[in-house]
Amino acid sequence: MRRWWLPAILALLSVSAGAVAAVEPGVVAPAVPAVPPKSPVLSPRRVPVTLAGAIADANLRAALDRVLADPALGDARRRSCLVVAVDGRRVYEARPDERLIPASNLKLLTGLAALQKLGAETRLTTEVRAARPVEGGVVDGDLWLVGGGDPLLATADYAASFANQPQLFTPLEALADRIKAAGVTTVTGAVRGDESRYDRVRYLPTWKPGYITDAESGPQSALIVNDGFSRYRPRRVAAAAPATWAAQVLVGLLEARGVTVGGGAGEGTAPAGGPVVARIESPTMREMVAQMLRESDNLTAELLVKELGRRFAGEASTEAGLRVVRDAVAAAGLPAGHLAAGDGSGLDRSGRASCSLLVQTILRDGPTGALTAGLAVASEDGTLARRFTGHPAAGRLRAKTGSLNSVTGLTGWVNPPAEQPDGPRLAFALLANDFGRDAVGFGLQESVARALARYPDAPPINDLAP
Repeated sequence: MRRWWLPAILALLSVSAGAVAAVEPGVVAPAVPAVPPKSPVLSPRRVPVTLAGAIADANLRAALDRVLADPALGDARRRSCLVVAVDGRRVYEARPDERLIPASNLKLLTGLAALQKLGAETRLTTEVRAARPVEGGVVDGDLWLVGGGDPLLATADYAASFANQPQLFTPLEALADRIKAAGVTTVTGAVRGDESRYDRVRYLPTWKPGYITDAESGPQSALIVNDGFSRYRPRRVAAAAPATWAAQVLVGLLEARGVTVGGGAGEGTAPAGGPVVARIESPTMREMVAQMLRESDNLTAELLVKELGRRFAGEASTEAGLRVVRDAVAAAGLPAGHLAAGDGSGLDRSGRASCSLLVQTILRDGPTGALTAGLAVASEDGTLARRFTGHPAAGRLRAKTGSLNSVTGLTGWVNPPAEQPDGPRLAFALLANDFGRDAVGFGLQESVARALARYPDAPPINDLAP
């Protein structure tokens, strides 16, 4: 039964023998007493580990070939890519450089750019300003709520409305407390929202209208509270004017704390040079990127792109920010030519990426990097909280999901089981386009993850030698 291994064994031993026999020219090898070998020279006992690895790799390749050849995939059998690396060593490639719609896997590149350009410890600041100093607890005129691009500014009630808990957010209640603590008791004018930091393009014109009606993303603004939704139970409804809505929410919080606001809520641009009454900072960029990846937060991705544009391209727009993303990908030594982005979230179907680009991105980050830390864990949290339950990859798969009509993506890691902490780590990227039902895409993800979780699928090492 083992005869089919003999050619591989002989080849391996031949290479090993040649390496041992090689001696640097002009150097006399020291005499070594002859020691009878414990095993015959051509015994596979001398190469069981290498042979087991070769068998495991071959079994994995065969399993993945079968998955990608499934007739149920339809056109996706040709419109898909998959790359797998074991401990950094590529062991499988199927159309690795083909540019496909990545869906939300694109957020990995937005996250990379945000961390590289803005800095992992950077925070975004929301300020409250007045036209003149507060005197006797009175703000004479308007109070300005100035947006700093924080996509996580929210009320505790809104944060509690999410199925996955706890949610990372910047509490607007804390900002109201700080206004009160600054001695403010009365605002004679209005609280006005200032969203002048970014442009006022709320949604990309190339997006499918259903993304808006289905609340896939709230309206984009430099001043966002509760993702820009004025209602979120039983369904989310976007505010027509996000900055005015943010000011209105703050007015309610101030009045609940005994602060009188005479002029209600509105919006506009704060006068230059006005004193800062209070401020609040967002979580760190590292934490924001992790939240964006784990929950696949479209609005956070889009606002980070605009922040990149403002700081590094002189224009707080999506188009400018995407140029910065591409530059950051190139600067990281990744194949930027494999990237075409129409937005920062992956909702735009004009986006393209390759599996080579995606897998190189996570390999560069590493199994303990900032991007990896934000990946959802199968059957535990984020977009994978209710996926892979009872699956061999449960608790071991960390990945960025992606899904649009006839598009699926999954990029991440499969870690060794807890009982084998030093086992192999598999990095992978999977994209598939042009299949039929959504169930086909989910099934493809689960089949690939099953094959990866079974690695190394090989006979016990002791069985590879007589």
